[in-house]
Amino acid sequence: MSGSTTKAAAEWLMSAAPDPLTCRREWEDNPYATVLLPAGRRWDVLLVPGRLGYPAFDVLTRRVHDPGPVLADVGGTRTAFFVPPGQANPRTGSGIRGAGSGTWIAVPQPGRTTDGMRWLVPPDGTGTLNDPALLDDVLAEAAARQLP
Repeated sequence: MSGSTTKAAAEWLMSAAPDPLTCRREWEDNPYATVLLPAGRRWDVLLVPGRLGYPAFDVLTRRVHDPGPVLADVGGTRTAFFVPPGQANPRTGSGIRGAGSGTWIAVPQPGRTTDGMRWLVPPDGTGTLNDPALLDDVLAEAAARQLP
């Protein structure tokens, strides 16, 4: 990520915060900090268990040249696909949850890996998100590939 893209991505993420200046200060004080940001304003998040999340991410990146933001925990137990607000309605697979209005997401600064989270695809700063219908297809394909 270029410096201007990273800055735009951080600005976009901070715009979801109740107090963007506090969020900025947290990242300026510690670039490796993870901040809590509310879902439901700029995005919702589809939370997918790691056993399905990484295979789904592989399918997504084969289908779409520039996917929306995807976040993963370092241990590989959960993958988070950012989707438009109101669109995190899981329809495929067990263990998949939606995080929308009223929930908070732990987010590292774009371009950084924290001790718990890393961006597989950081935000691009323009608000590009993942298409929920495409994600349904991607998750179904990834799940089908795991069947014996």
